[in-house]
Amino acid sequence: MTVNQITLDGFRSYAHGEASFHPGVNVIVGENAQGKTNLLEAVAYLSSASSHRARYDRELIRHGEDHAFLKAKITSRGREITLEADLHRGARRQLRSNGVKLKTAGELSGILNTVLFCPEDLYLIREGAEARRRFLDSCICQLRPRYAQALAEYKRLYQHKTRILKDSERYPSLLDALDDFSLRMAQCGAVIVHYRAHFVRRLVECAPPIHFECSGGRERLGLRYETVSTVTDPEAPPKALLPQLLAHQEAHREAEIGARTCLSGPHKDELAVEIDGNAAKSYASQGQTRTAALALKLAARDIFRQETEEWPVLLLDDVLSELDQRRQEFVLNRITSGQVFITCCEEEKLARLQDGKAFYVRDGSLFPA
Repeated sequence: MTVNQITLDGFRSYAHGEASFHPGVNVIVGENAQGKTNLLEAVAYLSSASSHRARYDRELIRHGEDHAFLKAKITSRGREITLEADLHRGARRQLRSNGVKLKTAGELSGILNTVLFCPEDLYLIREGAEARRRFLDSCICQLRPRYAQALAEYKRLYQHKTRILKDSERYPSLLDALDDFSLRMAQCGAVIVHYRAHFVRRLVECAPPIHFECSGGRERLGLRYETVSTVTDPEAPPKALLPQLLAHQEAHREAEIGARTCLSGPHKDELAVEIDGNAAKSYASQGQTRTAALALKLAARDIFRQETEEWPVLLLDDVLSELDQRRQEFVLNRITSGQVFITCCEEEKLARLQDGKAFYVRDGSLFPA
């Protein structure tokens, strides 16, 4: 998969910007706060209609503007496709593929796959479980439209159920609707658990060898998916998982009413990471956690390649400057195939990447080097 051209209007720091890219390595050079990350964010947004830095689409619109427009011409699975996104303040976004309006973000699944690696991801292992759930969600949503739809619905239901629980003390009649929301959440949750379990199994196959190589054969990575305790086999079909999730919800019903928050469901899931049998979050050094994060991201890239028979677009947002020389070399040696975007402040650090194209970013404008 490759991004051949991109056009940005009113997106983040870009009043207007457009560029054509190399199918290999694209180096984006510029000082901090000039718009390098914004460019990679735009590419990632067109793959999933979500941002790793913004909760709401309105945050992506340039200050003082009411509208942002993103357009990319891509090559995916032998087809030329044009992806567009119109973002408006106070109105729903519009997504289009080859001019056809998409009803949901889930319809983007499989069109343009991206793997984004930014400095914050180096702390993926040390952060709470939510960060690792976001990592899983970002990957699976691009591969499985049904998962993307179930996840979006689950988040909406979670917000409604939380509101019911919070307001139930003042308005007890709200609890009449609680079981309906719990049922629908369990139905969506069964789909989420099923796909997460299968993706983690793929990670278990791909990530440990990468970690073993990066650590020089000194450490072994362990991964484990943890979900609702009543689930006996998370890889089972959603139909089999549903009664197990409902049983867990029923067991926690009174506790949820008392706590006025959702206590049961896949929003509590965890991707447990171990190094040599010890919990990485608690016991791993900074270098060990960075190696583990690298392994997860590079494993996701390999899984996308296995799934689609094409390399996803790899977005490295200033991550090399945060790695020591050994880990820099390890990453660079593994990205000799597929399209790659790398942002950095000093172009000479990437002199060894000969096959590609360089751009300068200054004040929200993009210039070929």
